[in-house]
Amino acid sequence: MNDETAGSTGGPEPAYDPAAPAPIGVERTPTGHADVDALLERLGDADHLPADGHIEVYEDVHRGLREALTALDARPGPPAPPSSYDNRS
Repeated sequence: MNDETAGSTGGPEPAYDPAAPAPIGVERTPTGHADVDALLERLGDADHLPADGHIEVYEDVHRGLREALTALDARPGPPAPPSSYDNRS
């Protein structure tokens, strides 16, 4: 064993493959909203997929974010006034 291999794991290091999926290192800042933060973390799943697998992750996150925004608009409020179309004679 020479000085270059001392302390190594014994196996060859994996070859660098520029076409292999690799994390892009984009930091995600927590929003404080647990559901939104979980969706943003889901974006990290794309780091380990080939490019043609990214769309599924992006669509899933987009759907979840849209649902979170819709839920904000669906807060209960006073009932709507009756429609004048309901009182036909």
